[in-house]
Order: sequence, then structure tokens, then C-alpha cells
Amino acid sequence: MKRLIIRGDPGIRRNAVIEHDGEELTLFQINRNGDWHGPDEVQLWCVAGTEDERESYDKREYIPHFLDVDRLDAGEVTVIERAG
Repeated sequence: MKRLIIRGDPGIRRNAVIEHDGEELTLFQINRNGDWHGPDEVQLWCVAGTEDERESYDKREYIPHFLDVDRLDAGEVTVIERAG
């Protein structure tokens, strides 16, 4: 599992499937930041992982502060499925 910070909005929602670094990831959680105050562009803070990691996410068998973080622009995201 990892945290993705996406600058901009590629039009995705929770349970979307994206491709990042050649890996197919499902977005388990999306927090949308910057609509009212904050940066010029919206930021999506996502918890992403493979389908094999969904049970660990559902049971909260991870520590959010220790997830690896990747930052990318909305144009770098390849959307496979917009929502699950």
C-alpha cells in the first residue's frame, strides 16, 4: 500500500483503478483538499494498493503515517476504470 498525492483532478473516485509506475492500483480512499482554501489546484490524497491488499486496508492492518508517498500530476495518471 502507498499514499498518492495527485495535483489536479483526473476525474476519479473511490475504488477507481489506475496505472502508476507500470503497476495497476486500486484507490481505497480519496481525500480531496484545496476546494475552498489552499493551493491553486485541488490535491487528491489517496491510499492506493493492489486488490490483494484490500483486506488489510479494510481491517486497518497498516499505519497511515508509515506508508510510502508518491507525488504526481493529474496528467501522469493513467485511468483504467473511473470508479469500482
